[in-house]
Amino acid sequence: MEIIHGMRSSGSASARIALNGREPTLAELALLAQLNYGHFTTMQVRDRSVRGFGLHLQRLGMATRELFGSDLDIDRVRAEVRQLLDDEPTSLRITVFSRALQRNRLERSVAPDVLIATTSPHAPRNGPLRLQSLRHERVLPRIKHIGMFDVLHLWRQARIAGFDDVVLTTAGAEIAEGSTWNIGFWDGRRVVWPSAPALPGITLQLLDAGLRERGIESVSRPVFRDQLAGFRSAFMVNSGSVGPLIETIDAQRFEVDDDLLDMLKEAFESQPMEII
Repeated sequence: MEIIHGMRSSGSASARIALNGREPTLAELALLAQLNYGHFTTMQVRDRSVRGFGLHLQRLGMATRELFGSDLDIDRVRAEVRQLLDDEPTSLRITVFSRALQRNRLERSVAPDVLIATTSPHAPRNGPLRLQSLRHERVLPRIKHIGMFDVLHLWRQARIAGFDDVVLTTAGAEIAEGSTWNIGFWDGRRVVWPSAPALPGITLQLLDAGLRERGIESVSRPVFRDQLAGFRSAFMVNSGSVGPLIETIDAQRFEVDDDLLDMLKEAFESQPMEII
């Protein structure tokens, strides 16, 4: 199998892209842009290793079965990722879609196509953040799907209103998740993850494991908007990064505790890197 390295983004010398182990054509990329149906996962690669790489592969396999009714060849994905990488730190995105999908036969099981892309390493966001809560529930929140119009539009609305980002709530005013990230709360002795439907982020799973190993309680339970005053601090977790802290949600203020953020980062970084 040979990966073509010739298709690069002008924005980064390390950017590469491959479709099923080869350079994609413009027509194939146009198809993905025109038919917005698929799923993806994003991770940060260092020394050809990733924290939670096995969890990323599990995510891709589960979502492929649900969206396309077929199995994803995980060994093939791993091999194609290996051949695309170089030794530089990079942000890696694996997108699964299907060129065989037909709109008039959506019930059919179809073979998946795998688009792998590398870009410059993910830069953690600066904080602390000011968030606006807005009522919205993503379609199939358990899947990291490529349809992001709704959350990006809400994020834009929050920015127009003077906030940094948006946090989504259910119709019953339960906190669910951020626009493209998970949210956690600290009550002074334990971390609380909202249990409303949301994407089970890989960083969230790794941080949860790291906290438990250190004897720090980490639980999932309903968190309602009118209960936010009961928490000391709040924070976001995203692709391979913990933080920044959250300063406000609407008018509710939280303590910006750098010691807490250091503890969370240490718990996350205690989880081993996995060689791809």
